[in-house]
Amino acid sequence: MNIRNKTPLHRLPVVRVLVVQAIVAVSTGVACSLVFGMVAGYSGLLGGLIALLANLYFAFKAFRYFGARSAKAIVQSLWAGEMGKQILAAALFALVFVGVKPLQPAALFVGYLLVLSAGASALLLMKNNPKH
Repeated sequence: MNIRNKTPLHRLPVVRVLVVQAIVAVSTGVACSLVFGMVAGYSGLLGGLIALLANLYFAFKAFRYFGARSAKAIVQSLWAGEMGKQILAAALFALVFVGVKPLQPAALFVGYLLVLSAGASALLLMKNNPKH
């Protein structure tokens, strides 16, 4: 028996991580724009947004179920979320490379990697009690 999580996504602890990732994406775009120019700025922002949108999709899929009775559904939703996240990121990269001209690929990947690293440090952001 699958038990759906009734908690809205904006009330889950993962939202703090997504907010930090959004801040990192915007600040990367601003920093690249100030240091390297407007093309690098929007390229860095687009890279950050690719990672943020993919992680948002994963969070939406991964936190749908909870409880011991939903163990199988939890594993399946984690797997589906991760696969969807990878496919979405690849599709967004393809869209950006085809549709955005001029583009600075180095800034694009720096923005992407910085937002991913903010997500990887999520355990540091959560501290001991994820409810606060």
